[in-house]
Amino acid sequence: MNVSTGAPAGSSASQQTVKSDAKPTVFRILLAISLVHLFNDTIQSIIPAILPILKDTMKLNYAQSGIIVFTLNMTASVMQPLVGMYSDRKPRPYMLPIGMCFTFVGVLGLALAPNYWFVLLSVLLVGIGSAIFHPEGSRVAYMAGGSRRGLAQSIFQVGGNSGQSLASVMTALVFAPLGQLGAIWFTAVAAIAIAVQLFISRWYSGYMAANPPTPRKSGTRAIDPNRKRQLRFAVYLLIFLVFARSWYHAGITIYFPFELMEKFGMTLEHAQVYIFLFAAAGAVGTFMGGPLSDRFGRRNIIFFSMLGSAPLAMVLPYANEAWSYVILLINGFIILSSFSVTVVYAQELIPGKIGTVSGLITGLAFGLGALGAVALGSLADTFHLQTVMGWVSFLPLIGLLTFFLPSDRTLKEWSQEG
Repeated sequence: MNVSTGAPAGSSASQQTVKSDAKPTVFRILLAISLVHLFNDTIQSIIPAILPILKDTMKLNYAQSGIIVFTLNMTASVMQPLVGMYSDRKPRPYMLPIGMCFTFVGVLGLALAPNYWFVLLSVLLVGIGSAIFHPEGSRVAYMAGGSRRGLAQSIFQVGGNSGQSLASVMTALVFAPLGQLGAIWFTAVAAIAIAVQLFISRWYSGYMAANPPTPRKSGTRAIDPNRKRQLRFAVYLLIFLVFARSWYHAGITIYFPFELMEKFGMTLEHAQVYIFLFAAAGAVGTFMGGPLSDRFGRRNIIFFSMLGSAPLAMVLPYANEAWSYVILLINGFIILSSFSVTVVYAQELIPGKIGTVSGLITGLAFGLGALGAVALGSLADTFHLQTVMGWVSFLPLIGLLTFFLPSDRTLKEWSQEG
C-alpha cells in the first residue's frame, strides 16, 4: 500500500518544470552590452558638448546649432523602429559592430570637419550608428537576461544613462582645452566598442543557432480583433506615458536651472549641481527599477514611477533652495525607475517583436520627447518661465492612465494563448 507523504503526486514534476522554465542570466554579456551602451551614448553626448566650440569657430547662428542637434536626435530616434523591424524579420548579429563603424567614421569626420555641411554629415553618421545599436542592444539584453529581463534591461540602460551624463564633463575637460580636434580621442572609444561588440556578436550568433525562432503553426487561428484593439491601445498609451515622462525630464534638466537662477539668483554652475543630483538619482532608479519589476510587476513599477513622483513634482515650484535638493534627489530616483521597465513591458506586450518595440519605446518616443523640449522652450518665450514650469509639474499625474494598461498577469495569459 502506498503511503501518502502529504505532497501531491505531481509536485516534484511540476517543480522540475518550473526550474526548467527558468533561463540563466548571462552577466558577462549584459556587462559587455552595458559598457558599449556607455560608449555609444558618451559619443552621442560629445555633439551637444562640442556645439559651443563649433558655433564659435564656424560662426554658426542659433538656428544652425539647433539643426545639428535636431539631425542627431531625429536620425537616432526615428530610425530605431525601422532597424528593429528589419532585425525582427532577419536577425543579423554583426549589425552591432557595423553600426559602431558608422559612429567611428562620424566622430572622425566631426573632429576634422572643415565646414558646417561636413559637420551635419558626420552627425548623421553618428545618428545612424546609434539607431542601429539601441534596438539590437535591447535585443541582446533580452536574450542574455534569461528569466530576469527587468534586471537585464536595467543593467543595459544604466550604461546609456551614465554616458549621457558626461556631456558637461567633456566640455570642461576635453573641448575647452583642445577645441574641435578633441573629438578625435573618441575614435579610440568607438574602436574599443567595435572590439567588444565583435565578442557580443559571436555570442549572439551562438544563441540564435541554439534558439532558432519558433515558426508559427499553419493551422492557428487569427488573433481576435478585440485583442488587436487592446494591444494597439496599450502600445499607444505606453508611448504617451514615456512621452510625458520625457517632457518632465526635459523640463527639469533643461529649464529648471534657469528657474533656479531667476528665483534665487544663483550661478549656472550652482544650478547644475541640482540637475546632477537629479540625474545621478535617476541612474540609480533606472538600475533598481528592473529588478523591482521582476519582483513586484512591470505595470506596478510604471504606475509607482509616474504617480509616485506627482506630489513632489507639484511641490517643487514652491520649494526653497534646500528643499529643492531633497525633492530632485527623490524624484530623480522615482520617475526614472520605470526607464528600463517600460521597454521590458513593451517586449512582453508584443512578444516576437523585440527589436521593433524596443526601437519604438527608446527611439520614437524619446524623439517626440525632444520635440516636447522645443515646445516647452517656445512656451517659455511666450509665457513666464515659472508659469511653464508650474504646468510641467502636473505631467506626472498622467501616470493615472497606467491603470488602463493590461496587467502583467493578462500579458502572460495572452502569450500562453499565442
